[in-house]
Amino acid sequence: MTSTSSNRKPKLRALEPQRVQYLGRPFIHLRDPLGLTDKAVLLPEGLAPILALADGTRDEAGLQASLLLLAGVHVSQEQVRELVAGMDEACLLESDTYRAAVAAALSKYHAADARPASHADAVYPSKRGKLAAALDGYEREAPSVEPLPASANLTGVVSPHIDYQRGGKTYAQLWRRCSSALGEVELVVILGTDHAGSPGALTLTRQSYATPFGTLPTEREVVDGLAGVIGERRAFEEEIHHLSEHSIELAAVWLHKHIGRDAPVAPVLCGSFHPFVTGEREIEDDGPLNDAVEYLQGVMAGRRTLVIAAGDLAHVGPAFGDPAPVDVAGRSRLAAEDARTIEAINAADPRGFLALSAGERDRRKICGLPPIYLALRLLEGSKGESMGYAQSPADARGGSLVSIVGSALTNDTGAAWA
Repeated sequence: MTSTSSNRKPKLRALEPQRVQYLGRPFIHLRDPLGLTDKAVLLPEGLAPILALADGTRDEAGLQASLLLLAGVHVSQEQVRELVAGMDEACLLESDTYRAAVAAALSKYHAADARPASHADAVYPSKRGKLAAALDGYEREAPSVEPLPASANLTGVVSPHIDYQRGGKTYAQLWRRCSSALGEVELVVILGTDHAGSPGALTLTRQSYATPFGTLPTEREVVDGLAGVIGERRAFEEEIHHLSEHSIELAAVWLHKHIGRDAPVAPVLCGSFHPFVTGEREIEDDGPLNDAVEYLQGVMAGRRTLVIAAGDLAHVGPAFGDPAPVDVAGRSRLAAEDARTIEAINAADPRGFLALSAGERDRRKICGLPPIYLALRLLEGSKGESMGYAQSPADARGGSLVSIVGSALTNDTGAAWA
C-alpha cells in the first residue's frame, strides 16, 4: 500500500500494545482498539522505539534516521515504508484510512435501530434465555444478599465493567441487592469509562442501547440538553467509541435483567482524568464538565433518577506497565488502599475519592475514576454499602490484578428526587 499524503509523517493513534511470543520470538501486537478492522500488526520487539517516534513530526526517512541515531536500530527506508503502510491499513494511524473507517462505521451505527450488543457471544450469551440462565448461575454461585426494600430510595450504583467470567459474583451480589428498589426509577444515567477517550471528555450518543433483553431507549431530550451545555462538537466528536466500548454495555445488561423493562437511559462515556490526578489541570476549572454536572443535577431534581457508574478499581502489575508482579504483601497493601477508596465511594465524597488517586499520582490506575467521581458529584448526600470486593487476575501468572467492587447508594432523606 502506498502511504497517503496525510500519513507521510505518520502519527500513531492511542493504542494498547501487548507483548506476545510468536514462533519463539518476542513481538508487540498492535490492533485498533475501536475494532474498525480485524487487521493487526506484529511488530518485532527491536522496532518498538518506532512507536514513540511516530508522533507526526517525522516522515519515513526521518523515522529511519531516528531509529538509527536514537535507538541504534538499522532498517531500510523500504522496511519503514512497508511498516507504515501496514499500520495504516490496520487503522493504527491518524490518517485518511482511519477517518474513512470511522465515517463508514458511524454511518452504519446511526442507520441501525439501536446500538448492537457488541460483546454478546464474547462476554455473555446473545440469546435472551441463555443469558438469563447464565446470570442466574452467577447469582447462585455468589454469596447470598438480601434485596433492599422496594421502598428504598436507591439513587446510585457503582458497578464493575470487567468481564462476567471474572466479575460475575460481584455483579450478582450488587444487582441482587438493588433488584427490588428499581421499580420506581424513571431515568437511568449511565456513566461508563471510555478506555479510548480524550482527557476530560464526556461523549454522548443519541442511539439506544440494545441488550438481549430488549432495548434501553436513550432519552434524547436529556442527551440534547447535555450537548447544549458541553457543546455539540465536543459531545459527539468521539461518538464512535460507543460502538465497541464495553463499560456501559456490561452494566446495562444486568440493569436490564433486574429492572425488567425497557427503562430510558442517558449513556455517557467518560474520558481519562489523568490530568486531574497529576496536577496538570484542576477539575474545578473544567467548565464543560462542571456544567454537565449542574445540568444533570437539574434533570435529577424533577425525575426519579438512578445514576450508574460503570467502572473498575485498580489496574496493577506488569500487564499495566508496572515493573514487578504483585506479590502476597502487595495484594494486602492493595486491599488496604482500595478500602479507603471504597470508603469515599460509600460516603458519596467525590473530592475525597479523587484526592486519594491524586495523592498517589494515579499509581493504582483506577480506570473507573472518571465515571465514579462524576456519579459521586451527582449523589452527594447519599450513603453507600459495598459488596463483592475482589482482586481479579489480569495475566497468566496472576502477577497483574484488576480490583473490583459493587456499591449501592441510597438517600433516606429523599433529597435526590423532588
